[in-house]
Amino acid sequence: MCFLGFGSYFCYDNPAALQTQVQRDMKVNTAQFMALYAWYSWPNVVLCFFGGFLIDRVFGIRLGTIIFSIFVCVGQVIFALGALLNTFWLMDMGRFIFGIGGESLAVAQNTYAVSWFKGKELNLVFGLQLSMARIGSTVNMNIMGWIYSRVRDLLGYAGPSTLGLTLMIGGITCLFSLTCALILAYLDKRAEKLLSKEQGKTGEVIKLTDVKDFSLSLWLIFVICVCYYAAVFPFIGLGKVFFIEKFKFSSEEASAINSIVYIISAPMSPVFGLLVDKLGKNIIWVLCAVVTTLASHIMLAFTFWNPWIAMCLLGVAYSLLACALWPMVAFVVPEHQLGTAYGFMQSIQNLGLAIIAIAAGMILDTRGYLFLEVFFSACVCLSLIAVVMLYFVNHLTGGDLNWSAKKREKLEKVAATEAEEQERLRRQNEDDLAKLQPKADDFSLRNKYLSKLGAQLPDNYSSCLSTMLHRSVLK
Repeated sequence: MCFLGFGSYFCYDNPAALQTQVQRDMKVNTAQFMALYAWYSWPNVVLCFFGGFLIDRVFGIRLGTIIFSIFVCVGQVIFALGALLNTFWLMDMGRFIFGIGGESLAVAQNTYAVSWFKGKELNLVFGLQLSMARIGSTVNMNIMGWIYSRVRDLLGYAGPSTLGLTLMIGGITCLFSLTCALILAYLDKRAEKLLSKEQGKTGEVIKLTDVKDFSLSLWLIFVICVCYYAAVFPFIGLGKVFFIEKFKFSSEEASAINSIVYIISAPMSPVFGLLVDKLGKNIIWVLCAVVTTLASHIMLAFTFWNPWIAMCLLGVAYSLLACALWPMVAFVVPEHQLGTAYGFMQSIQNLGLAIIAIAAGMILDTRGYLFLEVFFSACVCLSLIAVVMLYFVNHLTGGDLNWSAKKREKLEKVAATEAEEQERLRRQNEDDLAKLQPKADDFSLRNKYLSKLGAQLPDNYSSCLSTMLHRSVLK
């Protein structure tokens, strides 16, 4: 289950690991290069709303997972073929198809986890899945450049063919994930027979009309999400060449430092998740993460300090924000609107990433890395303003986003006790009403049956029946 998304995350950042090679061999500028990330995000602006629906109502979890894994494999193959044939638009098409499967596969993976582990070790499973995904990204950052060098030595030259073969080799990880999807489908089918277990479902209910009911707090959470991730993922996509040009790192050193965010995220995400669960105060944690990210971008932009410091801070902040921000959605919307809220959040996140990726490439082509870092810092500043606004809005409206875990647990217990008391009173009222209802004996049942048949009953039968009913009520 944890390896289900390994291939998707490994191949997602193939362009970042091979930025120099892609731009040189395909003869494209930075804006065209960053379009590879934009094409991944475009289909998910829409599919985030329908991924859960397709799994629940159309394909089922097993078939849906296999289909999305096939999309990932086919997309990576077309991406590699585009390089082999020296056709960049085909590479863009491959990334679009890859994106169709990538995000929906993550939804399927979470659905499997809930289906198998709900009520027991679920948080641990989610942490392990996230860690395995980050390991995939880290391995990609550090190995794809080496694979390119070996293929180049084998062919005797660098060019589109070398790039295409390298990407095709990277696609083996997608085949590995497809194999995992097939094995998991078999195991789930077997469990359904042996344990009388139903297929997992996302439980998402998407209603676009719910958007009009979203609170100001939820919209501020959306702004934080878009502005923050816009300063992280596009930066990592362009980071390798940045470290080579500004800090004069070798290609291997640049790949290593560019992957440190994912390396830190792998072990720290479960730890921070547990910490936020135990302490609460989600807004404070988000504020700390955003401020730390802003500090790291300022260090990278205006100083020549060892970039390992800034990147380690960015890795810690990135892990902390993911654990504190995403659960806040569940605190500000009713349960029946959760599917719509999370779908909308992922949708605008992908929209923002697509636009920012293209903008970042254009800025780098025309203004250089300093202006690009200022642009990323501005995005983080917008996120910081949204966090401060969220703090005051939550305080003025009496929201629970910044409650401590103890306070939230105490109030949840009080609410549960009140709900139990209301349920007890309801059942007691039902029992009292049941006692007041007249009990029918054999004589009255026989007369009622004869009346339905159209039989004429003597008058004394009717009066006798009325008397018995009256006595039953008095009792």
